[in-house]
Amino acid sequence: MAFGKKIIESIRSSQLWKSVFRHAPPLDRRNRILAVVSNFVLHIHPVSVKKHVIRPGFTWYMGAITFYLFLLETVTGVLLMFYYRPTLQWAYNDMLALRDVVSLGVLRELHRWGAHAMVISVWLHMYRVFLTGSYKKPREFNWVVGVLLLVMTLLLSFTGYLLPWDQLSMWAITVGSNMARAVPFVGYEGPGQQILSVGGIDMITGGSDSRFALLGARVVGEETLNRFYILHCVAIPLVCAFFIGLHFWRIRKDGGMSGPK
Repeated sequence: MAFGKKIIESIRSSQLWKSVFRHAPPLDRRNRILAVVSNFVLHIHPVSVKKHVIRPGFTWYMGAITFYLFLLETVTGVLLMFYYRPTLQWAYNDMLALRDVVSLGVLRELHRWGAHAMVISVWLHMYRVFLTGSYKKPREFNWVVGVLLLVMTLLLSFTGYLLPWDQLSMWAITVGSNMARAVPFVGYEGPGQQILSVGGIDMITGGSDSRFALLGARVVGEETLNRFYILHCVAIPLVCAFFIGLHFWRIRKDGGMSGPK
């Protein structure tokens, strides 16, 4: 036992250890604080938290669960990209291979069920925030950020739904994208659709409206598949990562998580 302590002390007193850890072992409050604020991963957490923050009955842990599910989706999504090709020729066959062959389908099912769980958890998180009044002053801005993250989560599910390229996904996106026709001012079936006709040129028949911008074509095709692949794998996740960081930062700046009166 004493020999083991000597080894630990010699390691902690070495120059290599001191070059990585800039503080003493976190055995007292001061060094515990230093361990948190000087660590790249831990510094996003507060040094101390109130009791209600770690009480499951108050927070439901839905915010943390949603974040961990986002990390799960990121990791499994990157791995799936090694096996998936977003083309008409290979998309469906690659989906079949991911379902039946690659990792015995476990990788795809983790991504698929993780996506469903993330939608549920983010809704429950918003519901909990509403019930506890955590959207009130001074947290109004962070509530708006949370709403944007909810929209981004739904867009991730919407864009990812097309990637298997089967009949269910293709017609589901067709129905969903038809709703874009009724968007005010930018949809050719919505209010103010006259602005789409400019200078005597009928842009409506040309398909240049919000639905065309969403699909990249008049109907769901390879252009749509490529567009949704880029949105699902690159654009929307980057936006989500930015807003998640902003969300965490604002929680810290607003005095931590809100609690009961």
